Amino acid sequence: MDSLLPQKNQPKIRYAKDSLSEKILATHDLVMVLVPDKPAKTLLRQCPRSPELLHQYDQTQSQQPPNWLYLSANKDSGALLLIFVKNAANAFESLQSAAKAWKEASKLSAASIALCTLDLEPAQSNILLNTHLAAILAGSAELPNYKQKKTPSTLKSITLLQGSSADFANTLATHAGNHLARWLTALPPNTLHCESYRHALEQLAQQHGWQAEFITQSALKKHKAGAFLAVSRANAHSHAGIMRLNYRGGSHNNKTAKKITLIGKGICFDTGGINLKSHKSMYDMHTDMQGSAVAVGTLLALTLLKVPVDIECWLALTENEIGPNAYRPQEVITASNGVTIQVVHSDAEGRMVLADTLALAAKHKPNLMIDFATLTGACVGALTERMSGAFSNRSEFRDSIEQAGCISGERVWSFPMDADFDTELESPVADIMQCTHDSKGDHILAARFLNRFVPEHIPWIHIDLSSANKTGGLAHIPTEITGFGVRWAVEFITHHSFN
Repeated sequence: MDSLLPQKNQPKIRYAKDSLSEKILATHDLVMVLVPDKPAKTLLRQCPRSPELLHQYDQTQSQQPPNWLYLSANKDSGALLLIFVKNAANAFESLQSAAKAWKEASKLSAASIALCTLDLEPAQSNILLNTHLAAILAGSAELPNYKQKKTPSTLKSITLLQGSSADFANTLATHAGNHLARWLTALPPNTLHCESYRHALEQLAQQHGWQAEFITQSALKKHKAGAFLAVSRANAHSHAGIMRLNYRGGSHNNKTAKKITLIGKGICFDTGGINLKSHKSMYDMHTDMQGSAVAVGTLLALTLLKVPVDIECWLALTENEIGPNAYRPQEVITASNGVTIQVVHSDAEGRMVLADTLALAAKHKPNLMIDFATLTGACVGALTERMSGAFSNRSEFRDSIEQAGCISGERVWSFPMDADFDTELESPVADIMQCTHDSKGDHILAARFLNRFVPEHIPWIHIDLSSANKTGGLAHIPTEITGFGVRWAVEFITHHSFN
């Protein structure tokens, strides 16, 4: 079971009040120093091995302004890397630049590194240290690897100079959540399936003090959750269900504590069902559960930050298989809130399982609901994989939603949610059509469909994870699986959701 969760071999984080010195350089394999992009020579003279730095700087200046200066290790000291940081326009660009710097630094295979700034304002220094720490952690984090010969990360420790644990708590927590999300998503489908996923989540709950309840298919039948059960109908097993995790961060001390509910689409493999996907479209469908991984990764990050809010996490776990019992176009399905659905396409299964999950979670009267799902190709078509789409039943949330994206570096764009879009989903035989026959505006129509399963009095945000997978990575994340959403959600929940 341990292989289903990230291994505990992350680099050790140390904090030191020391300033940059010969001693620091002598006790680390690599020291990374962030300095202004146009440093005065007086600044370079403050650094260890300053004559070498000045000589190298003069040489590079005659050609073009350098991005960094590098001095290799010698018998008396470790390597020194001076990184010239420009004023980034936004957090995304800052994270992207930090990832490029770490890509160069990681070639040195250092076991111990120190990170510090020189000649930067305290606020800018704090931002840059956190940005580069995030890039180092993301770049050195291991993902599942089944090769006989493995090459583990050589990085064992990171020393942060002139900082404290409080300064980096958010970065460490969001990294832990993002790494969990990427790890779970990267697991092959014969390793992570409904049954093993449930056990892994129960193990996480035990480790972090969460309450855990698994709503089985038998229980879902009693809840009349026809939309979820239609999707799970073709499974060759009966392990599908909804996992409910509960973190009590506020109600231990406050009976009126706010409650946020996170919801995730956990399709452990998506064949497309009766409307079978092509080979190319099906190849990465073991990652179709990334919405659930982002939801539980966010729960982990908020738990580590000890946020004073109650958080529930509802994860819809099933496969969408092909078989004689698979649900079909033109079936009429009844969801747990009584809404009847005319099925149009079996590959629109994500909105089906989310429909019942949203409706059931809403019965527990949260103050805010946020769901994450790799839901539509239309959102990728609209935004590419660089941003994710956001939808809400509260138009006043738009600025806060996008601001959280700008601050976190996980950019989102809010799409319209006007009620007249519902005319596209009018059905002659049911309350609503599952989707339309074409994909025109499907990301918007999917959100309008889900809206039918969220009571009007509950604020709700839907994140369509068009950025879940991107070739070459995104911002500071070097892997194709990005775990997008954890940083955004932590920023939104901690600084925007109840303001």
